[in-house]
Amino acid sequence: MATGSSFHPGGSGSRNGPSFASPSSSSSGVPGQAQPMAVVWEWQDDQGFWRPYTGQVSSYIEQCLQQQRGAGPSSSICLAQVDPSLSAYIIDIPNLKQFRQDTGKVRAVRRSLFPQSSALGSGVLWEWANDEGGWTAYEIRTSIMLEHSYQAGQATADLSPHGYNYIVDLTALQQVNKATSYRRQVRRQVSVPYPLASGSVIHSGPACSCHQCLSNSSAAGPMLSRSRHSFTAGQANRPSLQTQSQQGRLPGTSSSSAYSPYPRRPLSMGSLLWNGPWSTPTSVAHTSGPPQAFGHHANGLSIPTIPLHMNGSSSVNSALAAPAQKPEDVIKKYMEEVPVVPDEDCIICMERLSCPSGYEVPAECSQSLQPNTVGKLSKCGHTFHMLCMLAMYNNGTKDGSLQCPSCKTIYGEKTGIQPKGKMEIYSIPQSLPGHPDCGTIQIIYNIPPGIQGPEHPNPGQPYTCRGFPRFCFLPDNDKGRKVLELLKVAWTRRLIFTVGTSSTTGEPDTVIWNEIHHKTEMMSNVSGHGYPDPNYLDNVLSELASQGVTEDCLK
Repeated sequence: MATGSSFHPGGSGSRNGPSFASPSSSSSGVPGQAQPMAVVWEWQDDQGFWRPYTGQVSSYIEQCLQQQRGAGPSSSICLAQVDPSLSAYIIDIPNLKQFRQDTGKVRAVRRSLFPQSSALGSGVLWEWANDEGGWTAYEIRTSIMLEHSYQAGQATADLSPHGYNYIVDLTALQQVNKATSYRRQVRRQVSVPYPLASGSVIHSGPACSCHQCLSNSSAAGPMLSRSRHSFTAGQANRPSLQTQSQQGRLPGTSSSSAYSPYPRRPLSMGSLLWNGPWSTPTSVAHTSGPPQAFGHHANGLSIPTIPLHMNGSSSVNSALAAPAQKPEDVIKKYMEEVPVVPDEDCIICMERLSCPSGYEVPAECSQSLQPNTVGKLSKCGHTFHMLCMLAMYNNGTKDGSLQCPSCKTIYGEKTGIQPKGKMEIYSIPQSLPGHPDCGTIQIIYNIPPGIQGPEHPNPGQPYTCRGFPRFCFLPDNDKGRKVLELLKVAWTRRLIFTVGTSSTTGEPDTVIWNEIHHKTEMMSNVSGHGYPDPNYLDNVLSELASQGVTEDCLK
């Protein structure tokens, strides 16, 4: 529904909105009698065409507006309540936007009035088969014309009056391109009749193009700005520190009650930074005195103090990893040779510790590590052939850290092979299911495709990035903010994603999650990666700890 097709009925067709009859005229020609008007809610596709919601969805939105009338500014409407197939979509009434929770895609919506007709009164929509295997609704005026032709028993309907070089065969139910003779299937869908307009429309944001708003220019207002931070390598820009009043809040809106997919302010980024000090861009006014500091407000909004300069890996060594160390030195740093060899197996090579290691001594290794040298890890005390540990280290990221293969205790600072990318953090005043007393933290990860480096499985080969940007959500409470701070540490250590084979599609050499689970749905739980989930925060804290990211990292 909300993913615009790459094909539309006419590339040069008219994009005019609905035509409106004068309130003082009517189809019967009786002076002074207003013609009945039907309400159609529409969303804008990628080509700028307005596609109608069904009569059932339009009726539901109108019912919600009627219920909210008199109760303050309208906020958000979740379409899952009316159509399960639209469970990912939320209508942001103050800003007239459709927000898709699982992808973060935002589209414009509008409330349009059309003269009542047999098509709208019957809830009929005409649709054409798109290139993605789905169906796309014609614009309302075209759908009305097709229905009139269909009801009149005509064999064809010419769409050229609407700017399209097509004829629709109403018998074969096909759309025919006049120039190429290419045919597409069309279909006639019947839903709940579109509702009749009654009363006034509740608008607290930018004016829509409905008849009432067009006749009342005072309803217009600026869109709320989207304030955000981007965390990328090579950029260290401080955000402009603005108060909410400086951002041009719309009259009648409330940051504490109205949902908006455009967060009011970014979250506090803390004081962690790497790769040099901050540099203030010339576009930001210089102020005297210390940087402004803002507190955390009860309404769920958070304002930044210091932003965070985030991830980026070079083609050879990550800027985040420890300085290059000789592998042999890393092994000796965390292991000590045992004089008495225990009577047990080495779980790496599966040979007895009293027997030589199954691995040979590397050419660059000194004579201090021999096949029969057995060492003990300093913290957990587990014992292995030191050559086996050396082989395991050389097969990993070689970041200067070790992880016990038995108990998973981490020695040093573990880093991963996550490719270069960007992490953005926002604050949204809407509550998550199961967390009614706080707002929401939104994290957006974006990693572009690229070429694998020497730390990746197939150096020199390209890697793909499917499903980016990825949108994730946390409750904006104490534990959620602690998880956020730890996720920022995990991001800088390149542990959130890795390069490997997708477990869902089987595609190799692609960017995948790295065993730190994220919630990718905000107001629903269609995929199982949404809310409510009372155990999620505790579970993700455990997963972070298994990667060596604990509260100690924040001290």
